Amino acid sequence: MSKRADLTLTPTDPRRRRVIIAAAAGAVVLLVLVGVGLYGLLAGPDAGQEDSAPTRPNGPASPATPEPEPTRAPGELPALPELPVTTEPDTYARAVAAAVFTWDTADRFSPLDYTAVILAGADPSGEESAGLAADLAMYLPTTQVWRQLTDYATSQTLTVEHSYVPEAWADAVASSGGRIVPGTVAVTIEGTRHRSGVWNENPVVSEHPVAFTVFVICPPAYESCHVLRLSELDNPLR
Repeated sequence: MSKRADLTLTPTDPRRRRVIIAAAAGAVVLLVLVGVGLYGLLAGPDAGQEDSAPTRPNGPASPATPEPEPTRAPGELPALPELPVTTEPDTYARAVAAAVFTWDTADRFSPLDYTAVILAGADPSGEESAGLAADLAMYLPTTQVWRQLTDYATSQTLTVEHSYVPEAWADAVASSGGRIVPGTVAVTIEGTRHRSGVWNENPVVSEHPVAFTVFVICPPAYESCHVLRLSELDNPLR
């Protein structure tokens, strides 16, 4: 289904750094965007959970993992991999997807630690950080659920099978009259979430298809890519 958006941005507006997708022109566009769920998106510099409380773990993960673990001194606790520095929207969106879905309750980290990795890659202005944090809260387990998953030694990873700029975003750019800041890109991710754990001393695995859209902003807005927002899980732009 095609979705079009007219993103409002004026050079004299003090909020010019922000692109508001919900301000789309046309009732059809607005209804489509309401159906998708969305988002305020940063315009760029100078304007130019599905986890409730499972009683048993779901399944393992895939080779789609973030950057390799950095070297550390003996006895030093491991650090979570950072998002890569890249100018490629697809590469960056895939890395964000992997970081969001890759976690292990045995690693002594908390959901907030995994969230911090993504927020560290948010747009430097901080305009979208609060919204991005709210998005991530829908993807990562709550603290209470995390404790339950820890009892089952649960870990999760993601296999990214497809990534693409959806027609809805291409249509939005085409119909925006140049008001979408160059470098702002939506990348839809389709893949399989894997979880593994232990149930009654027996290993348990499960798989579940997932789809979502990662909104990023890349050159020429910034020197490298940053993450803006995430769509609702399993309700991506197509």
